[in-house]
Order: sequence, then C-alpha cells, then structure tokens
Amino acid sequence: MTTRTERFQRKPAEKTEEPLKDEEEEVIRFSPEEEAALLEKSNTQKTAANDLFAKASFQDAIETYDKALSTCPNYLDYEIAVLKSNISACHLKLEDWKKAMKAATASLDGLDKLQSKGKDLPKKVEGKSEEEEADEEIVSEGALKAEDTSDKGKREADIERIRAKALMRRARARSELGGWANLSGAEEDYKTLEKMQNLSMADRKIVQRQLVVLPPRTKAAQEKEMGDMMGKLKELGNGILKPFGLSTDNFQMQKDPNTGGYSMNFNQGGPPSK
Repeated sequence: MTTRTERFQRKPAEKTEEPLKDEEEEVIRFSPEEEAALLEKSNTQKTAANDLFAKASFQDAIETYDKALSTCPNYLDYEIAVLKSNISACHLKLEDWKKAMKAATASLDGLDKLQSKGKDLPKKVEGKSEEEEADEEIVSEGALKAEDTSDKGKREADIERIRAKALMRRARARSELGGWANLSGAEEDYKTLEKMQNLSMADRKIVQRQLVVLPPRTKAAQEKEMGDMMGKLKELGNGILKPFGLSTDNFQMQKDPNTGGYSMNFNQGGPPSK
C-alpha cells in the first residue's frame, strides 16, 4: 500500500506552458518574377506614403507604409529597414515617442540582421528622395572621387545611411520619453552617431549638442529614480519592522573613509536628535 507521499511523488509532473519566445517570422521565398512584382508594388505604396508624409498626413502615411511592409517579401531586410525607419519618422512628427522608438529599433535590428547574413542589397535601390524626407547632403567632388563605388561599397554605404537615420530617430524618441533608461539609451545612440562618418552637418551639430545636454539630464533622472526606489524600500522596511517597535531609522549606514565600504549600526533609540 502506497503512502500519500509516494502517490504524490509518482504523479507525473504537469506540463507548464512556457511563455513563447520571440519566434522568427516564417520566411517564404518567391521566384525572381514574383519577388520583383511584389517589390514593385511595395515600392509604389512606399512612394505614396512618402507623398503623404510630405503633405503632413502622417497617420495616413503610417498606414500606407504598413501596406508596403505587408507586400514586401519578409526576407528583404534592407527594404523593410527603410520602411520601419520612415514609420519612425512619422511617429516622431506625431510625438508618439514610444512607437517612434520601437519602429527605429526594428529598423536597426533589420540592418544588423542584414549585415550578419552578409546579404547583398536588392538589385534596385531607390534614391534618397524616395526613401527619406531629409535634405540631401552636399558632397565635394573630391569626396565623390574617393567614394567606394564597388557593389560591396555601395551596399555598406546604403546600410550605414539608413542606420544613421534610424539612430537619430531613436535617440530623439528616447530623449523625449525621458527617464534614466531612455536617457542613457539616447546617450549611447548619440555616442554611436558621433563616430559615424556619413552624418550631415546639421545632424552632427545635433549630436554634439545632445552629448552636452544629455549627461546632466541622465544623472538627474538616475538620482530621482534611485531616491524613489530607496523611499519605497524604506516604506517596505518600516512595514516589516513596525510590529517589533522598530523602523529603518534604527539602522544607520556609515561609510568607511579608508575603504569606501559601508557598515550598518543599530541604534535602539533611533537617529540622534538634532
């Protein structure tokens, strides 16, 4: 005869459903003819979205960019990154900072994915005027002659151009959202942008300015959040200690000037009176 404990131990473990991890979207490959047709349709929708953006119809532009995304084959990472970056630009105009940050991050993730796979850019890459609303950067003749005109060079230049735009947009969104984590993230984005060689003069001025004004904001946000956290911990500690006639004021943290470490002293009477 088995005991209750044995019956419990022999009971098969119930299967627990783990939360689904981010699964990669199924990749459906198309024939060259089908891919070209889908890409042409997607580009037509993207052009329509760009026109809407130029007319300040930002919500309509987002919806049209979404249509272009749904039409574009999901393995064309570069085209998708461009569309996501443009969607981020629309959300910035609407001051929807969270969605702007999310779309810009998706664009950057797509570019990282593209480079990690070592893929080539699509056969037809449209000009900047159809992709973005930003002004063209003036480039000297000497710089044009020195430019890498190989297929690989053009691919890397296109990727870095969209990366810079997406980083500028994400950094702006993070800065506007505020908070320690977002402001720290904005600083990191601007530091990455500072090292890039393809920024326009206007963008470089923005980056330099933000790297001056952001650190104090980030520090202030950190101190505020740490203070709020300590206040909540103190409140929790007081709730636990109250039944014993104690409070967190009975425990004093003292810093050792020699080692920089802290020690805790217990004071039965609470903090000294001032």
